[in-house]
Amino acid sequence: MQTLLIATACVVTAQHQLLVVRKRGSQFWMLPGGKLDGAETPLQALLRELQEELQWAAPADLLAPLAHFENQAANEANTRVQAHVFVATLAQRPSLQIAAEIAAMQWIDIHDPAQSHLAPLLEEQVLPALRTRFGVSPT
Repeated sequence: MQTLLIATACVVTAQHQLLVVRKRGSQFWMLPGGKLDGAETPLQALLRELQEELQWAAPADLLAPLAHFENQAANEANTRVQAHVFVATLAQRPSLQIAAEIAAMQWIDIHDPAQSHLAPLLEEQVLPALRTRFGVSPT
């Protein structure tokens, strides 16, 4: 089984809305981010990916480590992801423009446990961690 090292961002508004993206050819909603290239740190890789995927020059000081998770990759068979997950809490939604391999983006409520077609990492680990961090429970 192959393992991919990735960095992802939980971009969360003050109203607990989480940004998720869907890549071309995929049915799964996931966090923006991607694979580390060469000697990149997780934060460097994430800043590059946010610029490439969403045309967003995210301020590095807004991104704080949330956790390091491992789970089944959503779009690749026999592959696991080891994810460095960061969180940025913003007063309002940033101005974003989908690009690169991103087909769509949406904002979901972290309180709502009934989201459909979420990547395993997001559904099983990230959302529960965000609910704990923000002191909210599913409705």
